[in-house]
Amino acid sequence: MNISPVKIVVYIFIVLLLLLGLTYLSKTYTTVDGKAKEGFYINNIGLKYPTNATFWESKIDDKKDTKTIDSIVDNIKKSIIVEAKTDFTPVEIIPDFTKIDTSKIQRIQYPENKDAFISLLKERLQSPLCRIIHYGDSQIEGDRISAYVRNRLQGQYGGNGPGFIPILQVYNQNSAEVIPSDNWLRFATFDPKNKRIEHNRYGVYTTFSRFTPVYDSIRMDSLPLTTATIVIKPSTRSYNKLQNFTNIGLHYGNVISPTTIKVYHNGRLIASDYLKQNTDYQNFKIQLDNKPESLKIELTSIISPDFYGLTLDSNQGIILDNVAMRGSSGTVFAGLEPNNFKKMMNQLDPKILIFQYGGNTVPYIKDSVAVENYARYIKNHIQWVRNKTDNASVIFIGPSDMTTSENGNLTTYKLLPYLNEVLQNTCLENNIAYWSMFDAMGGENAMKHWVEQGLASSDYTHFSPSGTRIIAEMLYLALYLDLNKKD
Repeated sequence: MNISPVKIVVYIFIVLLLLLGLTYLSKTYTTVDGKAKEGFYINNIGLKYPTNATFWESKIDDKKDTKTIDSIVDNIKKSIIVEAKTDFTPVEIIPDFTKIDTSKIQRIQYPENKDAFISLLKERLQSPLCRIIHYGDSQIEGDRISAYVRNRLQGQYGGNGPGFIPILQVYNQNSAEVIPSDNWLRFATFDPKNKRIEHNRYGVYTTFSRFTPVYDSIRMDSLPLTTATIVIKPSTRSYNKLQNFTNIGLHYGNVISPTTIKVYHNGRLIASDYLKQNTDYQNFKIQLDNKPESLKIELTSIISPDFYGLTLDSNQGIILDNVAMRGSSGTVFAGLEPNNFKKMMNQLDPKILIFQYGGNTVPYIKDSVAVENYARYIKNHIQWVRNKTDNASVIFIGPSDMTTSENGNLTTYKLLPYLNEVLQNTCLENNIAYWSMFDAMGGENAMKHWVEQGLASSDYTHFSPSGTRIIAEMLYLALYLDLNKKD
């Protein structure tokens, strides 16, 4: 049987029209895990099929939105401070606002007592010594964001050094070279792969390192002496001010066996002592006249104490500790041993606390109730920490935009904007300032464009080095504008 070409064309045309018609009947269905599927579904079972909007790709980012994001980024590019050079060329400290459109900078939101909050913040930053502790998830690993803001604040208010550095690190750290011997072990309260240590004395920095295991029960006379070392050097990859530290603190506790400490500066022994033998928190302080070229700490014992980390500081100006907690949602603090935490916090005496969480929660939030529960949990943990301080000022940095794939389209996680809104409201109701990183980036679906421009990585979650500097400069400029009462 012969079928004319015209009939074949008409048949194909009719089939295509029917298929197109089905796109108008297709609906978006939200699964139990919060994902969006398009098609014909009944009780999570059905046929995947594009909607008409997806078929015609009408969900493609509006070019106006892309231009808006570009303008936000381009607006502050000229004010970015690059990494330090070996010639130690000085950099301009004060932003040149003749080249910046301040209306494009996402401002910090404050509680009702805005003027009093900012006034106290400024007073603390201008005090002879102001320690800031920046807690966060993997967005600040390796001193990302913190290093840039620290350098900016130290340039404005004085101070040197990178602050807190873990002894055993699980990520690249550019702010100082800390080289532990091979026998160090790391214990982190937020790491699900670590067995929780019964005493829960993880300290302010939420981790500790040891050079022998944690023994449940063992005869001490059966153990050999063990020696471990830590080598500390300024990092030439860091900002100038971060390299120039002279105060070294070795923070420790849980000393149940005599432990000797020897400190060598450029190969010369400058200190020899025993660590205080008790379970309380202690700080072994090393004071130098000039920044070290190479400092080695040698520790010997049959049972290692818990070492909460190092602080590399100066004796004046801004000290900013970066406490990165990979995978954490910020809800681990209230489970820590409170007396140990408070004693360490009292000695560190931070004037300002920064919390940066939410990103690790986003993929697992199923509904609005889960959003509100998380906001309540994080508020309780922040209050727990703040109660261990001398009423430190608190700033919360909300999650960045994060992208997921829905029906083949890259889009912002459905509940992320609502999470950002609820976190902001919760913070402001509890005397906590809030900076929306989500809005600073450009809002919904901004992350896709940041990735395309090389400002974020291909996981559509973390910033690239250049993107890190941009988002950190945005935060600094927002703070600078408020502290200096600029519109």
